[in-house]
Amino acid sequence: MHQHVWPAAFLDALRARREPPRLDGWTLLLAGEPPYAVDPDFHDPVRRAEQATADGARRVLVGVSAVLGLADLPPAEAAALAAAWHDGALALPEPFRPWATAGLVAPDPGALRDALERGCVGLEVPATAVATPDALEDVGGLLEVLERAGKPLLVHPGPCRPAATAGLPVWWAPVVPYVQQLHAAWWAWSVAGRAAHPTLKVCFAALAGLAPLHDERRCARGGDLCAVDPDVFVETSCYGTRAVDATIRSLGVDVICHGSDRPYAAPTDPGLGAPVTHALRITNPDRMLGLAA
Repeated sequence: MHQHVWPAAFLDALRARREPPRLDGWTLLLAGEPPYAVDPDFHDPVRRAEQATADGARRVLVGVSAVLGLADLPPAEAAALAAAWHDGALALPEPFRPWATAGLVAPDPGALRDALERGCVGLEVPATAVATPDALEDVGGLLEVLERAGKPLLVHPGPCRPAATAGLPVWWAPVVPYVQQLHAAWWAWSVAGRAAHPTLKVCFAALAGLAPLHDERRCARGGDLCAVDPDVFVETSCYGTRAVDATIRSLGVDVICHGSDRPYAAPTDPGLGAPVTHALRITNPDRMLGLAA
């Protein structure tokens, strides 16, 4: 459900920029994180397709990575990067299928509709953009386009504020701010998202930062015990057996999908048995994408 491959057109667009997000050669420069040396092999579509085949993946959904901060750019800059991403990603070889991306400063439902009609599987947004009921309302026009098209939403960690990572280890951003963002987005959706978009399928990256495990605490502090929403999914990127097992105990197995976040983590099997593996890799993703009967 969740990997990252940047096609040549998008790499060129990042290198043409003079402000973050940008590439200086193969060094990624973001506003809120230290410079990151990108391995060129990470974004070699032929090599990555071979990896996917070796993994046994029949379909790999790739996103631009909302961490880049594209959604927060001025509209013209966001549109230029989104166009480069869609043009390049839609031309990637099998088994890749892209998530669309969109600028959120001035959301353009028509541009999203066009990307979906061209073949994007759904829309990736930063968790920061849907982390409050008001934020969900701000992107409501895009979510309505997805809902009408029967396409899902992928909620992915967004960019960090520079002060949030200054002087801290390189793992800090993925382990602390990213997880906090996903927590907020999960609970904002619970409070306001489903009521506003009753048929929209949503998938939260990285097991929603393990937010579902906090349901007992929510109930203890005045929240109501809610039934599991069959159209709200989580994917497993970067998490292993303990976290997946605990999330199954909280949500059941039917809303959990396999994801790796490659190239930042390798695909893994949680080792919970063949039926669980089949559910995570085939049954649940197919249902989320509308491919199951």
